[in-house]
Amino acid sequence: MVRSSRRRRTVQARQVGDVVRVTIPATLTKAEEDQWVAEMVRRLERHRRAAEIDVMQRAVELAHRYRLPAPGEVRWVDNQRFRWGSCTPVDGTIRISSRVAGFPAWVVDYVLVHELAHLEVPLHDRRFWDLVARYPRSERARGYLLAKESEATA
Repeated sequence: MVRSSRRRRTVQARQVGDVVRVTIPATLTKAEEDQWVAEMVRRLERHRRAAEIDVMQRAVELAHRYRLPAPGEVRWVDNQRFRWGSCTPVDGTIRISSRVAGFPAWVVDYVLVHELAHLEVPLHDRRFWDLVARYPRSERARGYLLAKESEATA
């Protein structure tokens, strides 16, 4: 933990060997410090887990297996707070929330299949859900994600 008198609002964390170094404004209270340290450690762990998964390769394999359109680009993002994933059908770009990286592999696969299906059908209509249903664990994964959403709002 490093308190900086030069820092006003931002908090930074980085891994230095086996230690997580968190730099915070000197004006934060002990409770705020504890809260930020926990949050930044959680974020670094999320990044580590996401880096272990080649999300592009996984999406290409799933697209082939379930006869879905191949993506142009698939990447992890940190700025999706209310979505598990999103896509831009025009250019084939898929973005997956790094929060998903810590979920079981079959849930990660479902989120990818869901977004791959959007490359063919942008809306959540019957045709779209028929494409998603090609993934055998889709209903189970949807239940898992609903439970995670409930945890987040509780």
